[in-house]
Amino acid sequence: MSLASYIGCNVQLQVNDSESEELIYIGACFAGDEELDSVRKYQFSTPFVYEVSSHWGIEITEYINEDTLNESKQKLLELCKIMDKYLQKGDYFELYSCWVGEERDKRVGKVILPIYGFNIQQLVLPEKTLVRFEK
Repeated sequence: MSLASYIGCNVQLQVNDSESEELIYIGACFAGDEELDSVRKYQFSTPFVYEVSSHWGIEITEYINEDTLNESKQKLLELCKIMDKYLQKGDYFELYSCWVGEERDKRVGKVILPIYGFNIQQLVLPEKTLVRFEK
């Protein structure tokens, strides 16, 4: 199984046609159309849903190894930079990470954060947590 991260937003984004070597990119990696439809229906409040990846989802907990933890923090900060370019003041995007196939499962939590200014070192984002980033 693979950990996938998804974003939901109210604007269409440019999607990478193929996997990229960038730290994070918007486009298919692990999930298919069925997973995207499920996460849209069961987790998000937005019409547009995308997988975001760099070959592993975003999870920030004490239970993952230090390299993966640091990479997840970097990916999250990069994702916020990317989304800042698409969003207008007052808009938001949502982030949800789970194991592929668990998109319909009940959430374990919900967090609302500003798109900038949160303390990444104190942030805890386990899988199945919906995060709403507001601009």
